[in-house]
Amino acid sequence: MSIWRVKPVSAFEADMKKNDLKRVLTKWGLTSLGIGAIIGGGIFTLTGIAAHDYAGPALALSFVIAGIGCLFASLCYAEFASVLPVEGSAYAYAYGTVGELFAWFIGWNLILEYMMGATTVAVAWSGYFVKLLHLFHIDIPLWLCNDLATATEKSIAAGLEAPSFAINLPALIITLIVTSILVKGIKEAAKTNNIIVIIKIAVVLFVIIVGAFYIDTANWQPFIPAETTTIVDGVEKVNFGFGGVMTAATIVFFAYIGFDAVSTQAGEAINPKKDVPFAIVASLVICTVLYILVSLVLTGMVKYDILDKSAPVASAFAENGLGWAVFIITIAATAGLTSVMLVMMLGQTRIFLGMAKDGLLPPFFKDLHTNFKTPYKSTYLVGAIIAIVAAFTPIDKVSEMCSMGTLLAFAMVCIAVMILRYKKPELERPYKTPALYLVGTLGVSFNLFLMYYVRKETWYAFIVWGIIGIAVYFFYSKKHAKLNNPEEFERLDNERK
Repeated sequence: MSIWRVKPVSAFEADMKKNDLKRVLTKWGLTSLGIGAIIGGGIFTLTGIAAHDYAGPALALSFVIAGIGCLFASLCYAEFASVLPVEGSAYAYAYGTVGELFAWFIGWNLILEYMMGATTVAVAWSGYFVKLLHLFHIDIPLWLCNDLATATEKSIAAGLEAPSFAINLPALIITLIVTSILVKGIKEAAKTNNIIVIIKIAVVLFVIIVGAFYIDTANWQPFIPAETTTIVDGVEKVNFGFGGVMTAATIVFFAYIGFDAVSTQAGEAINPKKDVPFAIVASLVICTVLYILVSLVLTGMVKYDILDKSAPVASAFAENGLGWAVFIITIAATAGLTSVMLVMMLGQTRIFLGMAKDGLLPPFFKDLHTNFKTPYKSTYLVGAIIAIVAAFTPIDKVSEMCSMGTLLAFAMVCIAVMILRYKKPELERPYKTPALYLVGTLGVSFNLFLMYYVRKETWYAFIVWGIIGIAVYFFYSKKHAKLNNPEEFERLDNERK
């Protein structure tokens, strides 16, 4: 049993024919899901961390760099989605081209990407929700809305006694609410997302247009602050300069994974071969432009070194005396982050579904609810894990792990689509990536280049995650893979012919 065996295209086609998921998503519904996942944590939270600690006003440049890397990957994703419009995203694409172990490793990293992504957003949502309550003069104790490390840091800074126990209760609660929505069905989830996306885009445009009148170009000087090096917990940390801009790019890269989430919804798209590629590229382009404009406005309104790291957009308006706008922004951010969580958790369960259908994960992950036709068991499991991690983990730790998994998955997709074009040129491709070998090579190079700038401790954690994944593959997945019964796939091939 070779670890490089591939799943026949006929098997994917059979999966599509006997798909039990409800096909209700249109072209713009898919695009809305992508925008719902992309606009959120990147604008409302990570802009503060990336500008304050790493890039300064050059945050806009970090978004350009991350956006270019994503553009190459998105074009490769689009071709794959038109050939293999099934749930599973990059995992499924690799399984049909490069081989089982390669596909498993991508799937394992996508688990990291989506789970850590949803966790990051849950923690960010909690921060904005607490600020929203504060606007109405309701304050939650620090130990009830932060993890222990963050609660201790904030308590000491406020001159209070450090707590012995802390839990991020708002993050836990919102995760459980989103989980219940997802169990009810994709149609309900998509409707909820569409409403929130309209609100988010309206507020983002409001931030850009109104904020532009309060830009002080002196705040952009110097555009790229001089590089500094500090030692934090015995680890050397590079801030600002070119290295800082690149590190910021790896941080905000997290904000772009929404277009990947579009590809996980192929099983619920009405016309996946045409609409999924459109939605992937459209959602990425729309959001990249908005990201660049917002980052320029924020760093122009407020000097980067006083930008609040937890709620940068709201703080920028507050610093300029626009207290009334803070209400609008905080409400929109709270709602917006909800939709990001919704799409990420949706994508996570569909990847589990695809891997379980292939036998690489236990059947538990592919059980569908008799009424809602959703993978309810895995949705409950994912919701429980995210709720627990979000309740007790600092946001900066999980966001970098998410970006790491995303970068590697994107690079692997760029490799896999070139292999498929070479090995199976005869396949119908409703969408073909222009100048594929150039775009694919640039996509691989760009994403691996960004991985070089990820912090060392994140690399260590990622390596441990990878080792665990390889162990799971050899102890369970390889033995239970449906490819162990090639006669079944030969039968499917003959029926197709």
